[in-house]
Amino acid sequence: MTRAEAPPATPVWRRLAGGMRGRRTGGAGTTGPGRPSGPVQAVKLVILLAFVLLFLIPVYVLVVTSFKPLDEADPSSAWSLPGSWSMSGWRAAWDTLKPGLENSVKIAVSGSIISAVLGSMNGYVLSKWRFPGADVVFTLFLFGMFIPYQAVMIPLAGLLTDMELAGTIRGLVLAHVVYGIPICTLIFRNYYVTIPDELIEASRVDGAGMLRTYWSVVLPVSAPAFAVTLIWQFTSMWNDFLFAVFLGAPDSWPVTVMLNNTAGSGAVAVQYNQQMASALLASLPTLLVYLLLGRFFMRGLMAGALKG
Repeated sequence: MTRAEAPPATPVWRRLAGGMRGRRTGGAGTTGPGRPSGPVQAVKLVILLAFVLLFLIPVYVLVVTSFKPLDEADPSSAWSLPGSWSMSGWRAAWDTLKPGLENSVKIAVSGSIISAVLGSMNGYVLSKWRFPGADVVFTLFLFGMFIPYQAVMIPLAGLLTDMELAGTIRGLVLAHVVYGIPICTLIFRNYYVTIPDELIEASRVDGAGMLRTYWSVVLPVSAPAFAVTLIWQFTSMWNDFLFAVFLGAPDSWPVTVMLNNTAGSGAVAVQYNQQMASALLASLPTLLVYLLLGRFFMRGLMAGALKG
């Protein structure tokens, strides 16, 4: 008579991590307080619609002007619809901004990913794998958030020149990553504090080291924090103008610098249709990011704000 073999025991940290992911991603919704009365709801709706109209008025002017031919694109007729719809402004804007859009994609995508990964590692070490002086290091990270860009622009330009990165996309990515590490570290550190210490201790008991714990336990539950940092960094890098114009060169200028160059000068007629189309074209990527990932941004912020 042989003894039936028992199935292999699942490590404690795997069971805890599975429950942690379930609590973060699932679960029934909670019911909120009852809805307000009809008149109050109507007043709130009217106020919200008024604010929506107020913010959409500039967008209306941008859209209708971008589809006007050059002879109709004039401030005196900014509110009127195009007499004949034309794509000439959009074609001119695309031809002008295409190199800048490509550079912005390279800078924003690579820089945001590198910043998020480094911030995640820093936040993990400062919250769950603490060492003597961790609070001092974290304070120094936070101090980096309050240094104005203008205060270090000249030393930063000299450093990039010594590293032979001045005027290159790699140099702009490096500058954005360095300035993005403090805020990314803060977001991940506050988020990882919410992870129970028992989960980390259980992984240590099962023989997992620092990197194995990060890879197998902490990283799988970090999606909300990554969503926040990626959206934040992507938006900041895409909209940057100061670093780009000061540290970049014509072949590495992002879309913000080229958008500024479409303003022209008083020597030539202002092409309002091209300018409006250029402004819309330059803002579409960040708009799409917030429309598609905005809910994850708010979830990640709330997950990092609640402790326990």
